[in-house]
Amino acid sequence: MTKQAAAFALSETSPDTDAKPELLTRRQWEIAALVAEGLSNRHIAEKLVISERTADTHVQNILNKLRLHNRAHIAAWFTERR
Repeated sequence: MTKQAAAFALSETSPDTDAKPELLTRRQWEIAALVAEGLSNRHIAEKLVISERTADTHVQNILNKLRLHNRAHIAAWFTERR
């Protein structure tokens, strides 16, 4: 994801981009990276050898912790912090 695409995704609903990265666990950072690569929960689950439900739970926890609204926001947030 390019910086321009990240900026566009973040501008859609103006999520809290000041969320602290330390709120995420190492596993959640790993999940966020895979979301930023465009992987679905199913593909994340296959790659990490976890259930799809566990992948979904991680994504939901990331959204809640960072006060983001969707996967595009996770991708943009992650890309900005690389």
